[in-house]
Amino acid sequence: FFFFFLSARALAMYSGFEETVQDQVDAEALPSMHKYSELKSADGDEADSDVGSTYVLPKAVKDFIIHFRRNLLAQNNFEIESIYESHFRRLTEQYFKDEPWPSAEVIAGLVEEDQLFLTLYRELYFRHVYAKLKVTLDHRFESYENYCDLFNYILDSKQPVALELPNRWLWDIIDEFIYQYQNFTQYRARLHDRTEEERELLKENPQVWNVHIVLNVLHSLIDKSNINEQLQAMAEGTDANEVAGSFGSRALYKMLGYFSLVGLLRLHVLLGDYHQALQVIEHVEINKKGIYSRVPACQITIYYYVGFSYMMLRRYQDAVRSFANILYYILKTQNFHQSSAGYDSMMKKRDQLFSLLAIVMSLCPQRIDEQVQKMMTERCLERLQRIQRGDESAYQELFSHGCPKFLSPSPPSYEAPDPDFSMAPYQLQLKIFMEEIKQQSLLPTIRSYLKLYSTMPISKLASFLELDPEKFRIHLLNYKHKTNQLVWSSGPALTGTRMPSGDVDFYIDKDMIHIADVKVRAEERRELSLPVFFFFLQPPPPLLFDVDPVPVELCLFLPLATSGCPLLWRILCASNQQNAPQPRQVKCSLSLSLS
Repeated sequence: FFFFFLSARALAMYSGFEETVQDQVDAEALPSMHKYSELKSADGDEADSDVGSTYVLPKAVKDFIIHFRRNLLAQNNFEIESIYESHFRRLTEQYFKDEPWPSAEVIAGLVEEDQLFLTLYRELYFRHVYAKLKVTLDHRFESYENYCDLFNYILDSKQPVALELPNRWLWDIIDEFIYQYQNFTQYRARLHDRTEEERELLKENPQVWNVHIVLNVLHSLIDKSNINEQLQAMAEGTDANEVAGSFGSRALYKMLGYFSLVGLLRLHVLLGDYHQALQVIEHVEINKKGIYSRVPACQITIYYYVGFSYMMLRRYQDAVRSFANILYYILKTQNFHQSSAGYDSMMKKRDQLFSLLAIVMSLCPQRIDEQVQKMMTERCLERLQRIQRGDESAYQELFSHGCPKFLSPSPPSYEAPDPDFSMAPYQLQLKIFMEEIKQQSLLPTIRSYLKLYSTMPISKLASFLELDPEKFRIHLLNYKHKTNQLVWSSGPALTGTRMPSGDVDFYIDKDMIHIADVKVRAEERRELSLPVFFFFLQPPPPLLFDVDPVPVELCLFLPLATSGCPLLWRILCASNQQNAPQPRQVKCSLSLSLS
């Protein structure tokens, strides 16, 4: 069923050119096997060389690998989490800070050729290579093969596999899988920097890190876990286990399915499909504490890519809410993560979020947390000042710093490589964004004038901006259009109610502009526009007066009795002393507005 997870070597054999490909591999590009005989054991630990005469493993590393496998077999999840988040990182800093860990072939004898352990070990091995060392084309191919083996083991099984891993590790598997696809796509896009042998290998192996295979992996994990059905059941308040199935009821499949939803969100944003990015997380309640909060990196990823999608879809109010909320979370928790492995990436994402928040706040000013506002101003002060002066290049700098690294799903031309192919996806998204900025170039100035007046002739405001009145009328209509946005309130992320997003609204009557403060009007409307359910009172509130049962005709004036106008209520009741009808229940809806 999962035939698409073919390894690069299997693909080569299937195509009949295995020997040709192997002959074309540059000897220098082959994975370098580090000779650990040159590595001196630290702290007086004895070196152990029983795994081979060429390689020498420090005793601490050998003990760690044996201990790691023993706990993995015992499914001691608590100890596995400690090994993953603490012990592995500590040994990396001590022995392999600038070197790769020993290859799986070297440590295979220590773990009795346990293929599942070796697959998980390779996942850590290649992640360390990508993070600390120079990545070769052979590393990229071998890492892809290892992910194929891992996902085949999890998915190509009639029964749930007997494997449980910490949530943090499961998230890192999905996150690293997408990152390595992104890295490979960017590597392939720069063909002009590749050797002839590398170009030939890339051309003959189009299935390696193919976008369709990456999408198939994520969708297969989602379908296998029934995670969408589980999230929908939880939102409806029913038992999620009833729809989870035998696979989805296991933590491994449930969490991998959930993290795959976040992975799809990220991947669609990288490909520039923002509508589909929000569509895939329709069952994820991002404004409530959910499963994503178990892993901080997952939570930051969701809010970053959801906010960026909102920004590119011109839903700036929703984008401000997403960016401000996650920045508030980062600022409150960053001190607790200083010793964690993901602290540097969290700080990098924080700086990107501040740049994006500065963009949407300049386009749609709103009230946000004071600490977030202060830090955004400190970090982006110079560019914000340039934006106020009308310098559009400041927007471009903020966008370039805050945006993700966009991808092209299709490979470049191998016959005539384009030097600019790798930058084409970014240039396209930047062009779309800057066109929107140019259309809104006059909006901040118009808004600043509108806030100063309640009524104003079009000709007068046009003269302030040195524009023809008829041309300025077009800018006013553009203001109405750009500030009329979908705003999320509840439900899926794509849904929303269309409303003015700015703090100033107006309408045009002939040649006169009538201006109103949107926030004041909204507050007063909330006070006056409310559902009123009246039950016939017998008698009316004794604190006011004693009268006969209140006639139905006076029910609409009941708010007067409790809104500071008891005297007017008394007069109305006194003028209605005729026989009242029999008491009955009255139910109506009162909706008043300032207009």
